[in-house]
Amino acid sequence: MTLPDSTVRAVDFVWDQAMREARDAIAGEPLLGGLIHSCILHHGSLEQALAYRFAQKLASSEMSAQLLREVSDTAYLDDPELGQAARADVVAVYERDPACHRFLQPLLFFKGFQAIQAYRVGNWLWRQGRVDLAYFVQMRVSEVFGVDIHPNARVGRGIMIDHAHSIVIGETAVVGDNVSMLHSVTLGGTGKEDDDRHPKISDGVLIGAGAKVLGNISIGHCSRIAAGSVVLEAVPPMKTVAGVPAKIVGEAGCAQPSIMMDQLIGIRTPDA
Repeated sequence: MTLPDSTVRAVDFVWDQAMREARDAIAGEPLLGGLIHSCILHHGSLEQALAYRFAQKLASSEMSAQLLREVSDTAYLDDPELGQAARADVVAVYERDPACHRFLQPLLFFKGFQAIQAYRVGNWLWRQGRVDLAYFVQMRVSEVFGVDIHPNARVGRGIMIDHAHSIVIGETAVVGDNVSMLHSVTLGGTGKEDDDRHPKISDGVLIGAGAKVLGNISIGHCSRIAAGSVVLEAVPPMKTVAGVPAKIVGEAGCAQPSIMMDQLIGIRTPDA
């Protein structure tokens, strides 16, 4: 199955820019020509490229790339939101990660971006009632990328996961739009309860490296969670929390913490 070139083709700044960058990259490093052609230039749309990348990265002796490509092609064709969310994710990584200088980088090299796109296909499978195949995708994403997102979790668009190692997002977790998180973040439960047991992260939240947010608690929009914090209670909007257990230590410091990516907590010094 192939996806039509007309998918979001009227105006597609993200894909057009990635294609230009791909051609420039080959000119600068011909040894990557095969990779870039097969992953980018060979395809007529971002959806086709993402479906190919999904299949190639997650294929194993247990499931061939051909079968996974058929699954991912069907997912992108059935649900246009997958491609739109991916475009928002590309822009989010480009705007927020100082190590990202081209749209091409997340598509080829950044496991946080690729893990999120693979999760989106797994979530589509879950919503189709294909639960066991969704679990297979979750397993392979964890094995390949070191990112474990339950396929029933709900994740918005414009997501940036920097470095992405050891990310865990539980079954009933909700992550809003324009959220940024760093490596080793856990959105987990607090025990063996079998109901709605995971955090609800609102839009625009910044979660620092190693932070653990546990239980069915809400994290208000545009708040900041400092690195290494353990959050066990709800956080109001536009606040900064830090510590073990985390406490409110001040305001968020800006209107859009997840975009500004400012992780420093101001320390007030006593007057001399």
